[in-house]
Amino acid sequence: MSATLPAANAAPARRGEGAAWLRRTGVVLRSFAVFVALWWALAAWNGNPIQLPTPLAVAAALWELAADGELLEHAAVSTGRLLLSLVVATLLAVPLGFAMGLSRRTEAYVDPLVELLRPISGIAWIPLALFIFGVGNTLPVFIMVYVAFFPLLLNTIAGVKGVDRKLLNAARTMGISRRATLRHVVVPAALPTVMVGLRLAFAGAWAAVVAAELIGAPSGMGYAIEWYRQLLMSPKVFGFIAVIGVVGFLSDLALRRLQRVLTPWAEGSEL
Repeated sequence: MSATLPAANAAPARRGEGAAWLRRTGVVLRSFAVFVALWWALAAWNGNPIQLPTPLAVAAALWELAADGELLEHAAVSTGRLLLSLVVATLLAVPLGFAMGLSRRTEAYVDPLVELLRPISGIAWIPLALFIFGVGNTLPVFIMVYVAFFPLLLNTIAGVKGVDRKLLNAARTMGISRRATLRHVVVPAALPTVMVGLRLAFAGAWAAVVAAELIGAPSGMGYAIEWYRQLLMSPKVFGFIAVIGVVGFLSDLALRRLQRVLTPWAEGSEL
């Protein structure tokens, strides 16, 4: 009897999760439908297809770009740069954030420099980065690493400082080593906040890649937007803009899912 109870309880739970997913999907689809309707009405009112093409014209342009492989090519380049930037930013920001969160001396030395650089927009570095790195992959990756670094760093520091002191005191009382305390207490407690920082870092880096590619890259979606703007091919410009939004939306959903998988104990940790 006891073995059948979990299975009996699991079925209603799965049905409840499925119903909740369907409700959320319905809300998202209705929101998109309202947006497209407003876009269509505004395009009809404007009457200038170069300034504002209709959703149908943009869909046709997207189909053409997808058919000849250009859309996938530029999207893959931008996505690859983004992933590389997030990896580099994570390797730099997370260890430094733990060091600053655990050591007041380290924070005292590093925090002034962080607060000096943090208000400077990543886009402001593009002219200097263009002079140093030239046109290529390095410039957009540098800008994205810079933009992603600070949200990850600050959230990591906040996560480490927010660890329950009772847990740390209990670990010391039981004679647990500093390394084991860091691994089994500090890291799990700080991870939800670090994941929020990763989502913020992704959002900032994905927005920055377009600005960087507009000037300093020979490929990517930002480059494609500027290229077709010069040719006055607005449907393709809007098509790439739409893809940027869709990729960002789907990637944030994936990061939320990853956050739930990695931190199932942290209820309410999402933004």
